[in-house]
Amino acid sequence: MSLLAERMARVLRQDVQAMHAYAVQPSAGMVKLDTMENPFALPAPLRKALGERLGEVALNRYPAERSDVLRAALARHARMPEGNEIMLGNGSDELISLLALACDVSGATVLAPLPGFVMYAMAAQLQGLKFVGVPTTPDFELDLPAMLAAVREHRPAIVYLAYPNNPTANLWDDAAIDAIIEAAPGLVVMDEAYQPFAARDSLARLQRHAHVLLMRTMSKFGLAGVRIGYLIGRRELIAELDKLRPPFNVSVLNCEAALFALEHADEYARQAAVIRSERDRLQALLQALPGVKHYPSEANMILVRVPDAKRAFAGMKQRGVLVKNVEALHPLLANCLRLTVGTPEENALMIDALKESL
Repeated sequence: MSLLAERMARVLRQDVQAMHAYAVQPSAGMVKLDTMENPFALPAPLRKALGERLGEVALNRYPAERSDVLRAALARHARMPEGNEIMLGNGSDELISLLALACDVSGATVLAPLPGFVMYAMAAQLQGLKFVGVPTTPDFELDLPAMLAAVREHRPAIVYLAYPNNPTANLWDDAAIDAIIEAAPGLVVMDEAYQPFAARDSLARLQRHAHVLLMRTMSKFGLAGVRIGYLIGRRELIAELDKLRPPFNVSVLNCEAALFALEHADEYARQAAVIRSERDRLQALLQALPGVKHYPSEANMILVRVPDAKRAFAGMKQRGVLVKNVEALHPLLANCLRLTVGTPEENALMIDALKESL
């Protein structure tokens, strides 16, 4: 063992050394349909206007009041109810980490349905919290009796409910969600990362329940590279959570890009409409493929089960189309691929590659 390896083994946490890092697939030269990004760039005139605007940003100064302007703009965009406040994060990932940090009291537990977003468990583990995953039904619906039993047994500090869920892309049953919220002794975070593509949202739950938080991101809106997440909840609750936010966690460039996007929300709404239309078209095409089962989607991705996920994934990659093989995430996802909805041209290439790779 080298001196550095010996020192790392001594000073670094053992659980961190045993973890796997969040994996990002190399995608150079590929049709990239693996991470649920908005596939559309801004029209050229808007790109030019954005570039000119960013060129005027005072990069020599720390971010200051512009983040307050962004918070106000996001509150209007999200139709934030009275009595609530908004907190910014460097993507939703930072907000999830800060929630784990805030709730790190002795014996605290984080609970979520599985399969689900991997960062809920990872953030809990990094903070030393217990994570409890409750399997969904085989069709990826909430197992309400199991969820309620887990809530009673573990008394979780945080319950995460992704709405729609990742990677299954479905909206949970509203009555089941409301039953879990009523039973939860701690916070319930409604993670609406994919809200631009869904038929329903959870704004009304904010008004009915003081312990509900609404988490959203601008990544799926069309700004995955800008890293803006936001958390909405009762003013007194957000005030406590905001104490943990690093100062200046959102850069002036990110802030200004997000403000520009909100000023042109109609363009992003147009893009979202195209994505929803393409999602419906893809689901009809998948329906006709023998041996392929697709699950209903309210997001910009579609979960499909194929006869051999490894073979299909490798075949599609060989044909220049990168999707996500999610079968290793949970036993319920055996032989499942997650397909991001791309442009019409990208989707045609994806369907052809899938057909040829089955």
